[in-house]
Amino acid sequence: MKFGVVVFPGSNCDHDAWFAVSNNLGQKAEFIWHDATNLGDVDAVILPGGFAYGDYLRCGAIAKFSPVMQSVRKFAADGGLVLGICNGFQILAESGLLPGVLLKNRGLRFACKPVPLRVETTNSPFTSDAAQGQRLVMPIAHGEGCYVADERTLDRLEAEDRVVLRYLDNPNGSMRDIAGILSEERNVMGLMPHPERATEPLMGSTDGLVILQSMVSAVAHASVLCGS
Repeated sequence: MKFGVVVFPGSNCDHDAWFAVSNNLGQKAEFIWHDATNLGDVDAVILPGGFAYGDYLRCGAIAKFSPVMQSVRKFAADGGLVLGICNGFQILAESGLLPGVLLKNRGLRFACKPVPLRVETTNSPFTSDAAQGQRLVMPIAHGEGCYVADERTLDRLEAEDRVVLRYLDNPNGSMRDIAGILSEERNVMGLMPHPERATEPLMGSTDGLVILQSMVSAVAHASVLCGS
């Protein structure tokens, strides 16, 4: 399997994602520059954390206009797996690939620490290798990670089983303790915690591997179904 890691000016977790995929997961990974108009032959795309374009205006508000995002939108529309981590989640929300918005943390403080999470659904290509209700620990590092949406959108996310992860100790004020959500087609996921920073014991947790490994399993399963 090959992952494509998109690099925006200001990204600072792109190499973390590349290393986690290639070294700790044992899969192929390549960088895709923000002005690329073609994603190549990748099986999944990661929008990494960081401060794309300096996070001017709003987090992700400028990145959504990058040429590469046209390709990401098409890739997602064709059923490709797209994972947005932290700033990547913000970009997906700004781009309309996921509902809601990420606002400044409650208390207006930058939050940087490991946080406990609960897997809310395994009916997704990002958590299929997890167990329902499984407790995961992953680090966060954000100043604008408070997930906000109107009640109708929140109710729909709940009804359609599209809340993937919840905070067990909400660090940023996110509505309904939401830490990660899915698109309607379930092939796009955004989350504020960093799975790529929890992929080996020296990092304090390997729980992030369940997200990445689930993606590998999902692509392998799809390949079997397609007979390739």
